[in-house]
Order: sequence, then structure tokens, then C-alpha cells
Amino acid sequence: MGGLAESPTEDLGRLLPAPPARRDRRRLPWALGGLLVLLLLLGGGLYAVAPLRDPLPAPTVELTLPASMAIPGTAPRLPWPRSGQAMISVDGLGTLGAFGGSKPLPIASVTKVMTAYVILTEHPLAAGEQGPKLTVSAAQAAAYPAEKARGESLVEVRAGEVITERQALQAVLLPSANNMARILAAWDSGSVAAFVDKMNAVADDLGMSDTHYTDPSGLDPDTVSTARDQVILASRAMALPTFAEIVKQKQATIPVAGTVRNYNELVGRNGVVGIKTGSTDEAGGCLVFAAVLTVGGRKLRIVGAVLGQPGANTPVQLDRVFAVTRSLLRSTAAALAVHTLVEAGEQVATVRGPLGAGSTINAAEKVEVVGWPGLRVRLAAQIPAVSSRIAAGAEHGQLTATAGVGKPVVTTLRTGAAMEPPTTWERIRRHR
Repeated sequence: MGGLAESPTEDLGRLLPAPPARRDRRRLPWALGGLLVLLLLLGGGLYAVAPLRDPLPAPTVELTLPASMAIPGTAPRLPWPRSGQAMISVDGLGTLGAFGGSKPLPIASVTKVMTAYVILTEHPLAAGEQGPKLTVSAAQAAAYPAEKARGESLVEVRAGEVITERQALQAVLLPSANNMARILAAWDSGSVAAFVDKMNAVADDLGMSDTHYTDPSGLDPDTVSTARDQVILASRAMALPTFAEIVKQKQATIPVAGTVRNYNELVGRNGVVGIKTGSTDEAGGCLVFAAVLTVGGRKLRIVGAVLGQPGANTPVQLDRVFAVTRSLLRSTAAALAVHTLVEAGEQVATVRGPLGAGSTINAAEKVEVVGWPGLRVRLAAQIPAVSSRIAAGAEHGQLTATAGVGKPVVTTLRTGAAMEPPTTWERIRRHR
């Protein structure tokens, strides 16, 4: 017989489907929390990406040096004369000082600077060239005795005498021959009067607003000018090589008169290279002068004028004007020096990058200029555009310093500390 029969209940369990599993209600809050976190992360990511889409602002450069600055120190005080007028100028730098106002004064034989200037601009001479020949007329020679009787400054001339343009200019500029000034004037313009008109036209063109010429020699006291105007003319005249050659001579040899000497006893001393004396009772002692000084390895031409120095006669008047000029030149030489305006490494500009980044732009070398305390110097920085990434010590632009109208002094500029663009994380943090 078989074994025991299976239970009816077990049979029924095999026949009926299993009941569904019971859900765990405790998992629902966790699922909702995870979904919320996911949404927050997605939203935060969108928020973080937003500033990365915007371009970075370009760095800015702000100059820390002024557009100009005065050479530090006390401005020089020059030993001006007690009377008359005076002015000192340095070619390329400007006027060092002036005295006596701007009232036109008689200038005596200083007038001959304009006479020679007009002749040489109308009839230029190359270095050492004698130029065209002039012939002294019978009338010009016949006037010599009367001119001598008046006590004029002259060179002896004879009818039919042949003299070159250079020799005639030597007679005018060295022994200050009035008669040769008139002979040159008539040779150039046909008459003395026509030449005087030309002198005044040139003065107007040069900006000599307080000057009026009535004769080519300066004997007429109605020929008047100022120290300022004569400095203007002297600077232009000294730019003519032949003029500069002649006024630097202590003597020369010309026909008939023979050896003639330069009245300007300062020539060849203390750097003096010219230019012209003058003296009459009305004008007193006058001198327009030029000197060359070496400062910091650079040659500077000093041009000045002293007018109206008192004295009983020509020797006394000229002694007085020579003494004043020597003092002015000594003080000028003492005032001129090399001055440092910007030190090596000194900051020239500030660089401001995006999100607080920054650097500087500095002078690679010191900036030195020749001048005197108080002289104003123009500063100009040429700085190319700056990117958001710059290396330390990289060459970047230049600084130019210009005193007067002289040659500019240029130095290289270099970056200071390195500057990097902000990282992505820095941009996100700054945006938040």
C-alpha cells in the first residue's frame, strides 16, 4: 500500500497564484530626495555655465606718469646786467631767462647780423667757397673819406677793387665795416633802400615783431630791436655754415684793407664761437653771441644777446658788455646738467585685468635729460594693447621724454609681474 496522502491544503496552494509583494513605503522619501538633488544639480550647472558664456573684459592700462613734468630743483638765477636788455637761450631747449622787457632799443652794428643773413640766403656759399666777385664803384670809393671823418667803422676801399662775397662778409662781420655793408646791400638789391626793405621783410617772416631796420649797418639809431628778436635771428644765422665759419674767425685777410681783426674778443674763449658786437652813443654796448658747451657728452649751442650797456665810448661799452656776457655764460654752464626724471624700474602705468588680476608697466632704464631745474619736459608713453595673459619682464612699449624741441630721449618699457587670465572656477566663484 502506498504512503500517506498529501494534504488538501498543499494541493490548493500549488493551484492558486502567489499573492503580490507588498510595497516598501519607506523608500519613497529617498527617491523624491534624489530627484530633487538631481534637479538642483542640473539647475546649478546651468547657473555656473552662464558666466562662462560671457567674454572676459579687456585689460585696461592707466598711466601713472603725468603728461609733462619739470626738472626738479631751484630754477637758476642768472647775473643779469643792471640796465639794458639780455636773453639767454639754449638751442633745442628754449629760453633759460630774459631781462629788461621788450621795448625796442637801438642795436648799432648788431644790425649786420641781418645784413649777412640776407646776403647768404640770397647768395648761399658752400664751406670754404669764395663766391661771386663784387667791384667797388667810383662813388662807393669816393664816399670813404667822408665816412671816415664821421668816425664810422670802416675798411679802406678803392675804385675798381674786386672783392669776393666771402671777403665782403668778413669785412662786415669781423671789423664791422659800415661801408662794406652798404656795398653788399647795393650789390644784392640795386640800392641800399631796396635792401633795407628786404631786411624788414625777413624780420617779419622770422617773427621778429619788435624789430625795424632803417639801414644795413646799424649806424642809424632808428634801427631798433630787442634781445629776444636778436636771439631768434642769431639762431637762424648760426645754422648757415658759412656764417658760422666767418664769425668764429679771429682775423681774415681782404683786398686793400689787408688783415682785419674780429672786434669780438670773446671768440675762442669759454666756448664762444661768435657772433657780433655793436656800439654807438645811442645804443651803448651790444653783443649777440653764441657758445658751444658740452653737457653729459652732448654739445649744446648757447645763443644770447646783451643790449644797451653804458659807457663813455666804444672800448668802455664793449668791456662792459663782454663782462656781462662772461658772467652769463658761466652761470649758464653751471645751470645745465644731466637730470634723471624716471628711475630704472619705476612704474609708468598700471594694468588692470579681469576679475582683479593686474600688473604694472615699468621703465627698463632710467630716463635722463639735459636741461636746468624748472625746465618742463614732455612725457609720452606708447603702450600697445595688453592681453589677459602677460609674461613678467616682457618688453612692452616705450617712453619718450622731450625737452623743448630737442631730440627726444626714448627708453624701453617692460611689464612687471606676470598676469594670467582667471580660471573657470574663479569665474564661477566671482559670478556667484
